[in-house]
Amino acid sequence: MDLAEGLFISLLLQLIISLSLCSFSSTDTISFNESLADGQVLVSNGERYTLGFFSPGKSSNRYLGIWYTKVLVQTVVWVANRDNPINDTSGLLLIDRRGDAVLQRGRRNITSDAETVLWKSFDHPTDTIFPNMKFGLDRKTGLIKSARSWKAPDNPATGNWSYYLDTDGVPQLMLYQGQTKWWRSGPWNGNKWSGIPDMSRTFIFNTSIVNNESESSVVWGILDPNIISRLYLDPTGFMKRATWHDQDSRWIEFWTVPKEPCDYYGHCGPNGKCDPYDAGVFECNCLPGFEPRSPNDWFLRDATAGCIRKRSGYNSSCGGGDGFVKLDNAKVPDTSTGRLIVGMDLNMCRQECLRNCSCTAYASSNLTSRIGCITLHGALMDTRVFSDGGQDLYVRVDAIELAEYRERSKGHTRKKKLFAIVLSSIGVAFILAISTVYCLRKRKQIGRRGATKNVSPTTHYAAEKENSYEDEDSSVPIFDINDIYAATENFSMANKLGQGGFGSVYKGLLSNGQEIAVKRLSQTSRQGIVEFKNEVKLVSKLQHKNLARLFGCCIHDDEKMLVYEYLPNRSLDFFIFDKTKGSMLDWKRRFDIIVGIARGLMYLHQDSRLKIIHRDLKASNVLLDAAMNPKISDFGMARLFMEDQMEANTNRVVGTYGYMSPEYAMEGLYSTKSDVFSFGVLTLEIVSSKRSNHFYQESASVTLTGHVWDLWREGRALDIMDSSTMGESYSTDQVMRCIQIGLLCVQESTSDRPTMSNVVFMLSNATTLPSPKKPAFVLLRTKDEFRSSTAAVGSTDPSTNRVSVTTLEARW
Repeated sequence: MDLAEGLFISLLLQLIISLSLCSFSSTDTISFNESLADGQVLVSNGERYTLGFFSPGKSSNRYLGIWYTKVLVQTVVWVANRDNPINDTSGLLLIDRRGDAVLQRGRRNITSDAETVLWKSFDHPTDTIFPNMKFGLDRKTGLIKSARSWKAPDNPATGNWSYYLDTDGVPQLMLYQGQTKWWRSGPWNGNKWSGIPDMSRTFIFNTSIVNNESESSVVWGILDPNIISRLYLDPTGFMKRATWHDQDSRWIEFWTVPKEPCDYYGHCGPNGKCDPYDAGVFECNCLPGFEPRSPNDWFLRDATAGCIRKRSGYNSSCGGGDGFVKLDNAKVPDTSTGRLIVGMDLNMCRQECLRNCSCTAYASSNLTSRIGCITLHGALMDTRVFSDGGQDLYVRVDAIELAEYRERSKGHTRKKKLFAIVLSSIGVAFILAISTVYCLRKRKQIGRRGATKNVSPTTHYAAEKENSYEDEDSSVPIFDINDIYAATENFSMANKLGQGGFGSVYKGLLSNGQEIAVKRLSQTSRQGIVEFKNEVKLVSKLQHKNLARLFGCCIHDDEKMLVYEYLPNRSLDFFIFDKTKGSMLDWKRRFDIIVGIARGLMYLHQDSRLKIIHRDLKASNVLLDAAMNPKISDFGMARLFMEDQMEANTNRVVGTYGYMSPEYAMEGLYSTKSDVFSFGVLTLEIVSSKRSNHFYQESASVTLTGHVWDLWREGRALDIMDSSTMGESYSTDQVMRCIQIGLLCVQESTSDRPTMSNVVFMLSNATTLPSPKKPAFVLLRTKDEFRSSTAAVGSTDPSTNRVSVTTLEARW
């Protein structure tokens, strides 16, 4: 039995046996263990929870509550008298001779629990759902266990937000504002809630669902008992999950709902579909076979009226050629009017839905066994799609709409083939034209090179205005070339910070005193205008403390420049691969850098409005500010995921050898797991101070990951550390955790690698980690063999890691 469930039972039994009137004053507390069994009493300090009186925030009212004992920031998880506060210091918790638990203010009883009913705090949660607590409906007693928010951070009175398991139709978690549905989890599909695609059932938490004649409930638990994690409803209406981080002495939130427009219940109205990844201007669309009920409102981006059937004769044609259109990666619509049918596969479910004219859609109820289905009836509410992690939803359409849909699908396929042929022809013509123009411009530049060598910065200002990027995206500041020249002193060598594959970087000082870093792209760089615009548009929309901040850009003749915030400590590779400079990064700083990079990637993959794959994460693309905080930079090769798919394919593989995942390097397939792989390599580099392509005399492996894997199997993983550069003061457990996480990230199969949100959790909590499998690219070859293979991709020195691979032929 968990702590909260055993709390009052234990106190009652203990004091009933003593047959005396006992009291605890408003200054006393009782600590107790969460694993108390029935009838067992353990009153001691140092356990997980504390029972006592408290006053929240600036409030002078007093309450009886439960909070975490070991959490330094008092976090109350249960309140006995939330709506009946004590306004003085006369509060007493009494256990009388009859076995009644009484909370008393002066001589007035506020709560009393008779011995005939052993009352449990577990049955009456406030704003927090405890681990191992059944949350839902007890059909035998009619008891509903739900959570209600506090009114305010300093007022635990019952607020306006509620969270409970809706048992109408097919059970699903619901968040309400008053009587209004606010957010919905979708039904349980055997692995996760349909509307929470990033949920992992057994990685950190275990979740179980019970739905029978006796009860309809959900229970979540923590696999690692050392972790303190809370699921709670805050006063502003957000359901959150957070874990306590001892090292930073703070709660770390890693899951919140709702967090984007499509999360809010019924955002696109009845029979509407919310798609945040749609390239259009409006995230709302109608489901197949439907059209906007109010086109004028829809045009004004108001979809609350939803959609209606395109043909009024739909019902009369029921059974006359009806069919279904599949919607990929969907959140199953509101199942409160749905029906759960056990023992049916999808084909049987389809037939069952066709036989019932009120059935408007169906979906699988168990993605693991593929047995069991959900049929939906009436209007389809709160449907949305995800980029990945959703499930198939089959929407009913009539015969005419089905025929048109199939024809459109065939037409789309034919168009794609025709488009490919036309595009190829245009591409050849375009290349020829560009080549001709390039040759002509080159000749012209050679002829005038001597004359323009000392030209004033204002000479080509008019031409620069004609080529201005301002029309492309007015939200991005455009810098005048004269200001750039003045800031960098005409790109003097004294201001040059470094040089990479795409050009040089210069320090600058604007007239307003703002320090900047100007990335001046080389005219021979392979990063063309497309990549340049890509980096400008993407980075300008990203706001995170672990991402380099873009101030603006400048286009002048053939030159393209990016203006970033100036970070005085250059890039990460400047430190970790140099023994002298590396000593400036002790283990604590290195660990903080690893965590910062992980959080930046998690933001790109999950928390930002745009889902972005970086594709070129490496040590030289991580910059350090004055406090050595990491900032991910260089988004020229980044890609935006706006399609309903888990990965994308490219024939142009870009990135840096040694950091590329196997599926990307070999097949051109990239996804968030490609960045996870790069992060794993980078983590091992930070721990070891060695480059990923470094050779190891003592190991048959030619890569860092292979060498670390060899040491891991031999139980000598800590040998990879260079204590001479990071000192002797470090946590062995923390280093081993980083090494293990690095190996988990570089596993060959994408399904084995964790997501970045899981990585952040693993770094921040002392949870048990899974055992890594053999990494990718563990090659048992000689140095000569390796040199000959790397020469094929343009590397002249395999012991370094500075060659950016811009194009590789895919292997099929």
